[in-house]
Amino acid sequence: MKANQAILKRFKITKNGKILRRKTGQNHYRSKKTGEQKRKGRKWILVSKWETKAIKKMIGKVK
Repeated sequence: MKANQAILKRFKITKNGKILRRKTGQNHYRSKKTGEQKRKGRKWILVSKWETKAIKKMIGKVK
C-alpha cells in the first residue's frame, strides 16, 4: 500500500518514531504578531499520542 504523500510532506518522523508537526497560524496575518510569537512559530511540535497512532497508520511502513 502506498504511503499518503500529503502526510509525509507535513510531518517529520524522528529516529525514535516520534512525529513532529509545524505550529499552526504561521501563513498569514503575521503582522499583528510580536517577534517572539513569530520566532516560536518556527519550531517543530510533538504530535499527541492518539494523533501519532493515526498518522503512522496512514504512512504505513515507510519509516
